[in-house]
Amino acid sequence: MPTLTKNKQAPTTGSKGRPRGGSSRLSLLLKVVPAALAALVGLVLLARWLRDVPAVAAFLSDYPGEYDLPQGAPVGFPAWLGWQHFLNAFFLLLIVRTGWLVRATKRPQGHWTRSNTGRFRTRNAPTKISLNLWLHLSLDALWVLNGIVFYVLLFATGQWMRIVPTSWEVFPNALSVAIQYASLAWPTENGWVNYNALQQLAYFVTVFVAAPLAIATGIRMSGAWPKDATRLNRVYPVELARAVHFPVMLYFVGFVIVHVTLVLASGALRNLNHMYAANDGDSWVGFWYFAGSLVVMAVGWVLARPLFIGPVASLTGKVTR
Repeated sequence: MPTLTKNKQAPTTGSKGRPRGGSSRLSLLLKVVPAALAALVGLVLLARWLRDVPAVAAFLSDYPGEYDLPQGAPVGFPAWLGWQHFLNAFFLLLIVRTGWLVRATKRPQGHWTRSNTGRFRTRNAPTKISLNLWLHLSLDALWVLNGIVFYVLLFATGQWMRIVPTSWEVFPNALSVAIQYASLAWPTENGWVNYNALQQLAYFVTVFVAAPLAIATGIRMSGAWPKDATRLNRVYPVELARAVHFPVMLYFVGFVIVHVTLVLASGALRNLNHMYAANDGDSWVGFWYFAGSLVVMAVGWVLARPLFIGPVASLTGKVTR
């Protein structure tokens, strides 16, 4: 298959024939990276200074970073939570990748048109979409299905008590944890028994705010939304969905980066055992499960291309290149 270019116009070049786009990006990185590092150093120094202030030291003593969970809260992590964690990470990785490709690709390498016969027949005429968008929507459906299973198990087993705040003490404790993290002095904790307050707030927002927002805005932007619902479209315009959907994606990317960094920096083996091996030990079992999950994600990343997804998409529609 011939390679399609996004733009036939030759790139703008400088006086020595070098593309200006690459040099401008390099120049931006040379400015942003040192500034970001300087800001991080300043934040650490500020946090360390604050910890020596008597009032702040007393605050950290009164609010060490966590509060007691409700009576009957489960201890530890069941095996199903490890599988859910992997599947959510796997789907999110490919959803973000395909979503970015849908946003950035001007000339897709393939398109898909839904079949309008047999069990796929509907009153709405089929619309041609890119293969990237087809994969994005398909992964969304799997992610939502996995999320439904997650919600059911979360409330059926009482695990919700670990990520839903049940006391106003969560806020001062979360501030305390933020200061401790910023000063590079990790709070004393055991996630097997109880998350710290900042983790709890982050997980709550991710599960009960960001995920539903991603679904609600994604449905509004998809072809499944009724186009002839004038009043409903006026109340919930597609422009609003687009304005929210992309920042939610950025939130997920930022959450994953911070989450993985803290998992590896604050006791990697024990944390990976919690997440992947359902035990509270310091063995290498969780690490190897984690390494295997990375291999699966890498394979999924490679296979998420028109060459491989085209035959699958053709089972429910017509694929054109």
